[in-house]
Amino acid sequence: MTEGKATPAATAGEGGSRNLLMRVLAASVLAPLAIAIAYAGGVLWAALVTLASIGLFVEWLMIVGLARETRLTAAGVAALALAGFYLAAGRLDAALVILVIGLVTVAVLSPERRIWAATGFWYAAAAEFASVLVRLDPVSGFAALMLVLLVVWVTDIGGYFACRGIGGPKLWPRVSPKKTWAGAIGGFAASLAVAAGLAALGLGRTAPLLLLGAVLSVASQLGDLFESAVKRRFGVKDSSQIIPGHGGLLDRLDGFVAAIVLAAIFGLLRRGVDGVGSGLMVW
Repeated sequence: MTEGKATPAATAGEGGSRNLLMRVLAASVLAPLAIAIAYAGGVLWAALVTLASIGLFVEWLMIVGLARETRLTAAGVAALALAGFYLAAGRLDAALVILVIGLVTVAVLSPERRIWAATGFWYAAAAEFASVLVRLDPVSGFAALMLVLLVVWVTDIGGYFACRGIGGPKLWPRVSPKKTWAGAIGGFAASLAVAAGLAALGLGRTAPLLLLGAVLSVASQLGDLFESAVKRRFGVKDSSQIIPGHGGLLDRLDGFVAAIVLAAIFGLLRRGVDGVGSGLMVW
């Protein structure tokens, strides 16, 4: 007799439903807040990005087992915070110098796993610098930032529902057992829909935006897989539990980091430091 007892499938379904509810509730609060601060730009955006980058660095150290190294953690956090101050003031040159010094300092102070420590700082620093650089463009900075944010978000959302609804062959089971090819394709298709929507609103030409949406979606998914590979390497499930239903900042921002860094590089090559956003949106 099994009456009154929850089956494993039912338990898993209830757990999945609760997790989805937590994801939706968290996103409904965090997404509008992020958009509002991105729209404001300036000091507010630089402050948010700096706090996020510090969180990324600390969580990375937790994953690789170096979070208890006080000098190492303090040096990295101080460098990211100081760089954020200069980024808020528009001093990109000074911020870049501080980040390079911070990278060297973190590498020197790391008692072990030096490459992992330095990689974590570089990861957080690249996200910090690129996020501010894209938004800095007074003409198209906000539109470019929204392109990246929306592509990353819908890639994640589309992938989640396609994975749950369709299932099918796993994408890379050794690294991320839950991700499927259906999820990857679903997220990719969703990113194209967003790019087409932005083009329909007159924010850019259709063909370039579709190409950007596609490339950024792939970058986002690769960033997700990269973070999953790092966690699997060190036997960690979530980077932290700071965001209900989503895990840690690394779990939530892994795709964004890859996409925003790639977007910043592309815009920089096209229009220079002062026109990174236009380099993405104006063709």
